[in-house]
Amino acid sequence: MPTLKNAPCWGYEEDCDSKNQFSRPSCIHHHRPWAETLEDQVVKFWEQGDFGYIKKMKDQVMKLCQPKETDDSSLTCTTNLWYCHATNIYFDLRNLNPDATNDRFRQDVFKGGEVGGHCLFKKDLHKNQGGLCDVVINKPTIFMKLDAGINLYHHFCDFVNLYVSQHMNGSFNTDVNIVMWDTSSLPYRDLFSDTWKAFTKHPVLRLNKYAGKRVCFKDAVFSFNPRMIRGLYYNMPLVPSCVGSGLFKAFTEHTLHRLGITQHNHSDEEFRITLLERSTKYRRILNQDELVGAMMNVPMFKVKVVDYTWKMPFLEQLKITHNSDIFIGMHGAGLTHALFLPDWAVLIELYNTEDPACYSDLARLRGVNYITWEHKDKLYQEDEGHHPTLGAHAKFTNYAFNVDEFMRLIYKAADTVKESRRKLLNISKSEG
Repeated sequence: MPTLKNAPCWGYEEDCDSKNQFSRPSCIHHHRPWAETLEDQVVKFWEQGDFGYIKKMKDQVMKLCQPKETDDSSLTCTTNLWYCHATNIYFDLRNLNPDATNDRFRQDVFKGGEVGGHCLFKKDLHKNQGGLCDVVINKPTIFMKLDAGINLYHHFCDFVNLYVSQHMNGSFNTDVNIVMWDTSSLPYRDLFSDTWKAFTKHPVLRLNKYAGKRVCFKDAVFSFNPRMIRGLYYNMPLVPSCVGSGLFKAFTEHTLHRLGITQHNHSDEEFRITLLERSTKYRRILNQDELVGAMMNVPMFKVKVVDYTWKMPFLEQLKITHNSDIFIGMHGAGLTHALFLPDWAVLIELYNTEDPACYSDLARLRGVNYITWEHKDKLYQEDEGHHPTLGAHAKFTNYAFNVDEFMRLIYKAADTVKESRRKLLNISKSEG
């Protein structure tokens, strides 16, 4: 039985020995502008996109409001207020009026005295729903500002930051309320709503549920927001040549486990290839049938063509992705499925449309291999592209690809999968 000293840990705990932490990233090449040494570069990557990010945030936490007596209120936040945890907090939402605005994130919701600190809270406050509180919420509550629920890449910025907030709070309990901090009553379309089941067993609530009321929350977390400057996942500076964030691997395993997505039995002599089709106007593969036919002529390649639209349930999408050894697609939000590939898989971004970092960074964080088109003279661009305001743009057109060059990349990916499987098997044997 492990003692506290040699117990497994994430890496951000004060007593965590580095040899016992969940995982450690690796860097292949030293980039001096980023770090003095290769080891410094590993540490930098760990702090930017791994559990070191949580350690930095935990080290910043300060008490803004300390309880004077038992059951009084408290407020602790990171120094930049990116994350906060409050107990016994009071919101006066009588002036919210969400129907009067299309602004989802108004900054004038509260006036002085409409957010309560410990001076407003006494021991019997939550026993008496009269007085200050029209509504008392005893269930732990997580407040979130959400990104676009119709875009997989942006919406998973919400879920990754929610997972980070759970680590900050030290609780992964699903008996919690999640409240969208949306100051409007505009509809929110969520194409990936099944994912919430990994974090709560209750329906996601809207802030307007409490409009016109004075509400007391016994325990409240204000989650890290998506799209923060130098935040996690989006707008994140990421040191080059480093791979394997334990945080993203843990997020993947946590989400798949909670959603019941498992790996099917498969032969190591075969390669399960999933090609993501686009039914959109742009970034379609003009000679897709030709490329698929070339792969299907190889007996060891088991090819599936999918179109991940709203018509296919998201959990069904995850089952297919998690049971893919090679996942192919054009640049687009669907490549966020890289998060849910198995550890040995390869993501092929067939063409990055001159946006090279987005999904290569995501693959690096997840720890899966990444390949993209290497010879621009071996692809055909339908036209110059037609951005609605910027004019010619590589993302706003369609492409055809040289079949021989395409198959070279597929064989390269298959060799990479085979080698990754071998390495993972050796690691498993050494740990067993």
